[in-house]
Amino acid sequence: MPGEATLSAIDSTVDRLAEEFWDRFLELSPISATVSGDHRWDDQLPDPGPEGRARARALAVWVREAAAAIPDDGLTIEERITRDMLGVVGEVLIEDDDQRFDTLAVVDQMSGPQTLLPQLTQLQPADTPERFEAFTARIRAYPAFMAANRDLVREGLASGLTAPRIVAERTIAQLQRMLDIPIAEAVIPAMAQVASEADRERIRELVRDLVYPADAAFLEALRGDYLAATRTEPGIWSAPNGEAIYRAQIKHWTTLDANPAEVHEIGLAELAAIEAERRAIARAAGFGDDTRAYRQARAVDPRNVPASQRALVDRAMEDIERANAAAAAVFGRTPTSACRVLPVEEFKEKDAPFAYYYPPAPDGSRPGTYYVNTYDLESRLFSRLASTTYHEATPGHHFQIALEVENTALNRFRRFGSRIVGGAYVEGWGLYSERLADELGLYRDEAERFGMLDGQAWRAGRLVVDTGMHALRWTRQQSIDYLLDEAGLSPTDATIETDRYICWPAQALTYKLGQREIERLRREISARDGSAFDLRSFHDELLGHGSLPLATLARELPSWVAERA
Repeated sequence: MPGEATLSAIDSTVDRLAEEFWDRFLELSPISATVSGDHRWDDQLPDPGPEGRARARALAVWVREAAAAIPDDGLTIEERITRDMLGVVGEVLIEDDDQRFDTLAVVDQMSGPQTLLPQLTQLQPADTPERFEAFTARIRAYPAFMAANRDLVREGLASGLTAPRIVAERTIAQLQRMLDIPIAEAVIPAMAQVASEADRERIRELVRDLVYPADAAFLEALRGDYLAATRTEPGIWSAPNGEAIYRAQIKHWTTLDANPAEVHEIGLAELAAIEAERRAIARAAGFGDDTRAYRQARAVDPRNVPASQRALVDRAMEDIERANAAAAAVFGRTPTSACRVLPVEEFKEKDAPFAYYYPPAPDGSRPGTYYVNTYDLESRLFSRLASTTYHEATPGHHFQIALEVENTALNRFRRFGSRIVGGAYVEGWGLYSERLADELGLYRDEAERFGMLDGQAWRAGRLVVDTGMHALRWTRQQSIDYLLDEAGLSPTDATIETDRYICWPAQALTYKLGQREIERLRREISARDGSAFDLRSFHDELLGHGSLPLATLARELPSWVAERA
């Protein structure tokens, strides 16, 4: 039945706590429930208002205290990990609430409330009478949901915790683009997974009568006084209590209590090492040490530029199939879920990153989904697409997250909720996978390898520019210029990415910090085991326990691999 634990028996104190927490969390986060395949709340939207916030805080306090009350005695390794992760989740949620990060996050061009229903059309089928009623109930709930978000906008204005101006401007422009779409072509009815055109027309009417007015009211709330009060400096340091917020967000995303200045220096050192690798490719191609000239030559090579949206999507699918064929050499276990490729929706492609991934439904009704951005098509080079596909799809996020979702030996919190505190592990694995693809010989030529190195430099550059803007008081233009000059991004991507980092302080740190930890563990375990080291066992154990905080991974992985060897 929906929501039922998949473990053969929930008979430990820790697993019972995890199950209860996850049920209560999903009730407060019904979109997370839908994404994870639990359909009990498919007719509801989250409550961002005072009552919903109070319930969420009470849950966080309860789980933190309940986890702290469970002693180590008698716990298995997995139970100890689950208990510790539940405590970390409670701490993170409480700190976010203390700092009222919700009043900042409500204005967000990446995943703000205005993006919710369009995304749901691809995740929530409405093809039976029951499913149609649940989906339309969410549309009917949308005006109240957006009214509560308008209240958060007003709270942020009153407290001074407003969005940076570029984030507000992008969100306003995105809302205006959505509202400018004629209702006959509106995104939600056009993409809804319905059984008949009559049902689609009913959704179109609801969108016209409820969604468009609610979005228009939200747009109006962002204009005027709010836009005028937004922060002209991009970094979170310029917000009230901004330095403390940034340190808290670093811990939220990475689970590390990291010093921004030290992270900045790590990024600079990583970039220097990657540049040496890029120069070797440029020299072999006759460009000397001029890596920019080599990159520019690849950018104007017609063989490297997709001729159409379809060509980009097809190339990504081809790379996934090639990676699947090579996976047996370094994985003992691979997911059963397939991975599809879709273009980013037009209404948000101007604000979205180059690519991203959504997990499969646990019941197999929805495959993993790899989105590629086809906006500004001439800048979406094949030589860069390859490493991005290996990161976002196979063997990157799709392998890791799909295996996690399919692992019924773990409780539901570990299968579906551990990414709340395992972000650096998830993104670290994605970045590690780009290098793993090189080991597997998946890059077709040196141009694709150079694209992979540009991708590695981009993530190292994130350490530099994220800490630069949010702690060291860099300007937005400094970040754009740095990503152009040092990381090798196109002007379109350098701008979109910079504005993403401005919007999500510290999220950009997860990739390189996580990759470094995975690579360090592989080196140490390989040196320890010598000729007995088995890369397939290493990967199977690395991916066999769900998303983990980096400190937990470092503590447990050596013993797991040793036992398997």
